This record gives sequence, structure tokens and C-alpha cells, in this order.
Amino acid sequence: MSRQNYIFTSESVSEGHPDKVCDRISDAVLDAFLAEEPEARVACETFATTNRVVIGGEVGLSDKDKLAEYMERIPDIARACIKDIGYEQDKFHHETCKITNLLHEQSAHIAQGVNAAENKDEGAGDQGIMFGYATNETPALMPAPIQYSHAILRRLAEVRKSSEQPTLRPDAKSQLSVRYENGKPVGVTSIVLSTQHEFETQTSADIRQIVEPYIREVLPEGWISEDTEWWVNPTGVFVIGGPDGDAGLTGRKIIVDTYGGAAPHGGGAFSGKDPTKVDRSAAYAARYLAKNVVAAGMADRCTVQLSYAIGVSKPLSIYVDTHGTGEVDDAAIELAIPKVMDLTPRGIRTHLDMNRPIYQRTAAYGHFGREPEADGGFSWERVDLVDALKASV
Repeated sequence: MSRQNYIFTSESVSEGHPDKVCDRISDAVLDAFLAEEPEARVACETFATTNRVVIGGEVGLSDKDKLAEYMERIPDIARACIKDIGYEQDKFHHETCKITNLLHEQSAHIAQGVNAAENKDEGAGDQGIMFGYATNETPALMPAPIQYSHAILRRLAEVRKSSEQPTLRPDAKSQLSVRYENGKPVGVTSIVLSTQHEFETQTSADIRQIVEPYIREVLPEGWISEDTEWWVNPTGVFVIGGPDGDAGLTGRKIIVDTYGGAAPHGGGAFSGKDPTKVDRSAAYAARYLAKNVVAAGMADRCTVQLSYAIGVSKPLSIYVDTHGTGEVDDAAIELAIPKVMDLTPRGIRTHLDMNRPIYQRTAAYGHFGREPEADGGFSWERVDLVDALKASV
């Protein structure tokens, strides 16, 4: 029997966090190539520090002339991301930071394992294990601590960009400790919020006065009590932020990107990778499957694991764990999953329509727990497999 009464903590970081700046640039590069060619291959990594951004990795287009043309656009793509995030600091400014593009053409040895051929289907872009998770403790079927940590920072970004709160700056982190009773979230025992701000004269109390109304607005009614601990800018002044305050790197916030530690993570990062990379596409598929299992009422919680080998199209294994909450046997769900979805790399991309420029928007505030969008964004959050799963089980 799993514990029913406990406190669990998750954190989130804003779009202006140094690592998230890098995730955003990497995904913007990916979107640019997918907009040109849906079958483009991209594995893009970004590093950022004081007044400098370095972009590396590999890309591939069928038209080599187009590839050279797109290489020239990379610095402008990066500057547009930095501008939209809001960085205009002396030592990290979208107009003046130095951008170095070290992207190169995709390795032919990798391509031969991934590309489809006459005698084989398209293979996975790498070996690995991927996890998906869902729980009915929030409407989005996400763990409450990470879902509301994201929501706080997303709301603060909105009021910063609208100039409703003009002294807030892009770099921020949140952390919630959520109290569970009988397995359900009922309150917040502590709130940690650190946000970059404009003036050195602003105190922690000043910042709390700015952010507290938005935090209360986002959290469910009754979750904040007199006993809730508040830690707003606990170190004091936070004026120097972003890549000027700390270096950033693509893929360093994988727990923030997924379930806040409430579920396993396979280890592979998402941002900057085209959907032939199962690190990304199969993790999205696993979330899609787990969410549909819970939405179908088959379980209160569900973890799905998939595994792949580089160059091999079909998953090597499918594992389901409903954590003792299942209305259907876990093994029966495992047998149903391949009946309702083709889990080859191409099958995932086709089912979820993933060969689109939809990834830049995933770079901050979580890849999961978002609303499906009309242009195909967050398609893995749909619950359109419910009837098929019920029929197969």
C-alpha cells in the first residue's frame, strides 16, 4: 500500500532561466528547419553565458543548398528568442550578445540507421528508455506540485510582458511543497519564489508584495493557510540574472520538463531534437498513452515505459504500472497499447502529427499538462484514445 498522507515538492523555472533560454533557442532552430521540410533532422544544443551564445549539433535537409541558406539564419533565430524572453541587460542583450553557430550536417552513419530503406522501416534515432505518467489529482491529469509551480511562473511572465508589473525581470524559479491527505493534494505547506527584478533597492518584502496576489490567484482556493511558509527572494537582491548570472545549457531541466520528480524519467532531454529522436517523441507518446488510460477510468495513476534500440523501428518493451489503482489489470493494458497506437518512430509522428514547427512553445512551463492546440501543438495531451483503449481491453 502506497503512502496516503505526505508532503511532496516540485520546482519550475521560468523562460528566462539560463537553461530555458538555451532550450528555447534549440527548439526555435528545430521549428525553423521543420517549417522548411517536415522530415528535417535536427539535434541542436545551445550554451549561453555572459554576452555569448554558442549553438552546436547536427542538422539535415534533403536540399543541401537550402541547408547552407538556413545556417545563415541561425543567429537571427537566437536573437529573436532572447528578445521575446525579454533580455536587454548590459551583459546579455538580444542586440549585442555574440552568437556562434557551430551546427553541421548530420552524420551519415547516424542517418543510415535512422532513415527508412527498401528493406526496413525508419529506425529509432537512439537507444533508450522513455516514461510517461498521468494522475487524476488535477484536471490536466498532472501531479499538482509541478503543475502549479509552472502556473505561477507562467502568470508572472504574463504580467511582466504586459508591463502590469514592469520591475519584474525574466529569470525566475518557483517551488511548491504540497500536502497530500488520502492520496489527494489538499494544501501548500511552503512556497518558494525567486524572481529577478529591476532595482537593487527592492527588498524581499517588496517582491512578495508584487508576486503574492498572482500566486494566490493561481493556486486552488483554500490551499494557502496561515501555516503556509513563504520564501520570496530569500537571498535578498536578485538583479543580475539569466546567462549573465549563471551559464545555461540545453537539456538540463528534464525533471522540470516532465513530472517534477513524481514519476521516473528516462534521462534523455527533449529540446532541440526532431521527432525521429525517441528521447522526445516516445516520451510524448508514453505521456499520451498514460493520460488516456487515466482519462478512460482504468486507473487513478499510470506510468508507461517504452524502450528502443538505435536503428530498430519497433519498441523493445512496453511496461505499465497503475500503482495499485487500476480497474484493469496492468498486463491487459500492456497488451492493448500496441493495438491502439503504432509505436514505431514514424507511427508516433504520424499519429500525433509531430512533423510540424510546434516545439518552441514547449521549451518553458512544461512539455505536459498543456492544452492541445488547433495547429497540432501539444497533440500528445489529447484524450482521443479512450474509446479505443476500452474496446481493446
